[in-house]
Amino acid sequence: MNPTSPLPNPGDGGQTGGVHPLIEVPALDRLLRRQTPVVLLDARWHLAGPPGIESYRRGHLPGAVFVDLDRDVAGPPGPGGRHPLPESVAFEAAMRRAGVSEDRLVVVYDDADSTAAARVWWSLRYFGHERVRVLDGGYRAWTEAGHPVSTEEPDVKPGDFIAHPGRLPVLDAEGAAELATAGVLLDARAAERYRGEQEPVDPVAGHIPGARNAPTSGNVGVDGRFLPPELLRERFAKLGATDALDVGAYCGSGVTAAHEILALNLAGIPAALYVGSWSNWVTDPSNPVATGEN
Repeated sequence: MNPTSPLPNPGDGGQTGGVHPLIEVPALDRLLRRQTPVVLLDARWHLAGPPGIESYRRGHLPGAVFVDLDRDVAGPPGPGGRHPLPESVAFEAAMRRAGVSEDRLVVVYDDADSTAAARVWWSLRYFGHERVRVLDGGYRAWTEAGHPVSTEEPDVKPGDFIAHPGRLPVLDAEGAAELATAGVLLDARAAERYRGEQEPVDPVAGHIPGARNAPTSGNVGVDGRFLPPELLRERFAKLGATDALDVGAYCGSGVTAAHEILALNLAGIPAALYVGSWSNWVTDPSNPVATGEN
């Protein structure tokens, strides 16, 4: 395998910095009631549909700051993919504007299933923030529990976050191809996109040869909350992904694959993210394309 940074050891806590990646609504509510310093990031985002900022303006967790996945968490689309890694200075500036500091817990949420929130979680961890958690169940879980929301945009004191890239493992196209044969490469897209039956976004349909399909919808229940770790371990084990092998994940543009990385993390399986994903893979016509179930 050829990841552009090394895979962490399963037991070293390298992917979470010693902080559990999820937080439940009651626990977050207790922190906020105690006035524990927490940076709340609203990461609601929709691949097709109204911009997330519109949802934020209609109501958000009190004190939450909106972060735009396209503008703040990814670089400009191009040969590197539709949501490539941002430049360190750009990501650092965006997080500072949102109030992110080195010593303060960050809690990020989206509508419910953590798809966008996981990409923000992964990005902050990749750039070196040690204390980041995703609100399990997101905005829906918060409101269903009867907690208040706000339409006021908070005055944000700029943070002091310093970006140190490379703290989580990533894959390029070469590394993804190698991992598909020498380890386990998971394709996090819906089954019909994996099989090449339809491709609503990218110019070529199909998947990386040797990749195994693991749609991110299977990581969560109907309420958007992640499945228990033992069920996630069982799910990934059926696909051949365990902590005894090198594992990686990709999707269309590195967003839902970050959700897969989070689910793998919960299952105790370190994994590398192919950030460019399918939208990068298909920019090179020499890269092979597979269709069907295999």
